[in-house]
Amino acid sequence: MPFCERSKGVGGLFNDLTLGQYYPAPSPLHRLDARTKLVGTIVFMVGLFTVKNTAGYIFVTLFTLALLVLSRVPFRLVLKSLRPLKFILIFTLIINLFMTSGEVVLTTLGPLRITEEGLARAVMMTLRIAFLVMGTSLLTLTTTPINLTDGMERLMAPGRRWGIPAHELAMMMGIALRFIPTLAEETQRIMYAQMARGADFESGGLLHRARAMVPLLVPLFVSAFRRAEELATAMEARCYRGGDQRTRMREMAYTRLDVAGGAIMVFYLLISIGSRWMG
Repeated sequence: MPFCERSKGVGGLFNDLTLGQYYPAPSPLHRLDARTKLVGTIVFMVGLFTVKNTAGYIFVTLFTLALLVLSRVPFRLVLKSLRPLKFILIFTLIINLFMTSGEVVLTTLGPLRITEEGLARAVMMTLRIAFLVMGTSLLTLTTTPINLTDGMERLMAPGRRWGIPAHELAMMMGIALRFIPTLAEETQRIMYAQMARGADFESGGLLHRARAMVPLLVPLFVSAFRRAEELATAMEARCYRGGDQRTRMREMAYTRLDVAGGAIMVFYLLISIGSRWMG
C-alpha cells in the first residue's frame, strides 16, 4: 500500500479529535459565562443519566439539537468528536442488543435473540454515550481555554477553605486541554516519520498493532516531557505566580444571558426527571 494512502488511514483518528479545540462564532452560547457553561454541562449530564424511556430521549435529542443550532458550530465538527468512539458505540449497541432479555422477540440469529426491550435499551445506551461526548465537545468548542480555566478556578474557589488548590488544579486542567491538539499533532508527525522509514501500524492482528505502537510511545513521551520542561522554564522566566494576588485582563461577570441560560437548564433538568413518569 502506498505511503500516502496508509497515512490517511492512520492520521484520520487525530484529524477527528475535537477535544480542546475552540470554534469562534457570534452565538449566545459563546457569550455565556464560562461558569454558567460548566455548571450547565454538569446539569446536562445529570439529566442525560436521569431519562429512562423513549419520551425522555426524544426530549434530550431535541434539546441537544437546539443547543447545536444556538452554538452556530458546524454539525459536522461536532460529529467528528464521535468518530474516534465509533467502535465503543458499535460495541455498546451490539452488547445491549443481544444481551438484554425481554418478552417480545423480534428476530432470532441462531442462539441469539433480539427483543423489543433489547433494541430499545441498545439505542438508548448508544445515544447516551453520543450525547455525553457531544455535550462536552460543545463546551470546549464554545469556550476559550483561558475562560474555561478561569471558570473552573472560580467554581473551585470555595474549596480553598479545606485546602483544595483551586488555582493549581484549574491551571493544570487548562494546560492539559491546551496541549491535547498539540500532542495529537506531534503523534501524527512521529507516525508519519516512522512510516516513511518502513514502520507498519495497520497490518496484522490487534496484538501486532499494539506492539508496533511501542516505538511510537518513546519519542512521544520524550517530546511531552521536553514541552513540559520548556513551559515550566518559560513560566519561571516570566516570574509567574498564581493565587489570590493574580489579576486578569478581563474579569468574569454574570449577565442576563447567564440568568436565562441557568433557567433553561433548570427547566431541562425538571423535564428530564419528570420524563421518568411519562409513557
